[in-house]
Amino acid sequence: MRVLVVAASKHGSTAEIATALGEALARRGLSATVADAADAGDIEEYEAVVLGSAVYAGRWQKAARELAERHGDFLVKHPLWLFSSGPVGDPLKPEEDPVDVAQIMAIVGAREHRVFAGRVDKSRLNLAEKAIVKALKVPEGDWRDFGAVAAWGNEIADALLGGGAG
Repeated sequence: MRVLVVAASKHGSTAEIATALGEALARRGLSATVADAADAGDIEEYEAVVLGSAVYAGRWQKAARELAERHGDFLVKHPLWLFSSGPVGDPLKPEEDPVDVAQIMAIVGAREHRVFAGRVDKSRLNLAEKAIVKALKVPEGDWRDFGAVAAWGNEIADALLGGGAG
């Protein structure tokens, strides 16, 4: 089974989560392709899709939202999972789901949405982003849990291979 893992990542952290998901699916024998949401092209050659986005100011990145809208008719007919990346700190903040995920889920009929913690690397931020991080006192660090990412990849593989409801 061919699975597309596609994500919109502003500074690379979400892309690394997508890569880890693709690797977990491939270890289970699925043919997983990892792509950037802005460059995904024709997704109709895939039997299942995992779509993710970095979250900024409570919203998914434009490329991920547009992919969901553009391919909604296809996605609603195929197994689909969504993930967001973004909460940072200890405890993780923000705690709530991105504001646009419920609408995206309604458009594409996703089976599930997961939120994974993110990373803040101030050296990758532009001047405006650095000002926001400083004003909000966002700590620098990496809170991603790749064990949790791989475990979710295994859950998706179980669902696709007939070993779970997903």
